[in-house]
Amino acid sequence: MPGVVMMKNGTGGASRARLGGRVLIVCAAALLAGCAAKRDSVIVGSIPDDYRTNHPIVISEKAQEIDLPIAVSARKMTRDQMGTLAGFMSGYDRRSGGMVSVLVPSGSANELGASNVASQITGLLQKQGVPAENISVVSYQALAPDTAPPIRVSYPVIKASTGPCGRWPEDILNTTDNKLYANFGCSYQSNLAAQVANPNDFLGPRKQGEIDAENRMGVIDKYRGAESIYEAGKVSKEFRSASEIGY
Repeated sequence: MPGVVMMKNGTGGASRARLGGRVLIVCAAALLAGCAAKRDSVIVGSIPDDYRTNHPIVISEKAQEIDLPIAVSARKMTRDQMGTLAGFMSGYDRRSGGMVSVLVPSGSANELGASNVASQITGLLQKQGVPAENISVVSYQALAPDTAPPIRVSYPVIKASTGPCGRWPEDILNTTDNKLYANFGCSYQSNLAAQVANPNDFLGPRKQGEIDAENRMGVIDKYRGAESIYEAGKVSKEFRSASEIGY
């Protein structure tokens, strides 16, 4: 018949077998490709859980404040107030040029005394090296005329701090995720932030300062000192007597 190709049974069976084998190979390749794609999409790593990540130390600018109580009949600062103010201003960085604010109460029973003390405070601040243009004297309204509110002195400082501790969002016995509880490491981070003298050290190392070569060589010579050649390399008597450890 025209348009019809006649094939023997043996030849047709072999063709169908080869075709079925090719189909199986294609299906297997597709399945393997799907498994490979699924394998690559899985992140195999430890669960990110660290107290330094949960409670990071943040460097920010905050106001350092102190309140000085002022009596109604005050005419000048007391000796204790002067010492308190001097100690408070010891943390002021004069190189930064930050503003020192002096908030003076107004409309209160001690308004006159506070005005007298405020002028003395500005004079003490200038004696301690604060430029006059960096001192701001501002008055604030008292809550009641029969009260005696304090004078508040403040200046900005760079501080290191963490978030508030004491967060317990979940039961600490729930350890199915093998993660630390939320409050773990918060107190450690807070203490570390409070103990560092210069918060900028958290941002990076500072430039190395100059060494005292003369003093260093003197200490090394004393440490290497020996009364005879038999004691060469041993600790000198000066170091042995000044040490709490008996050699």
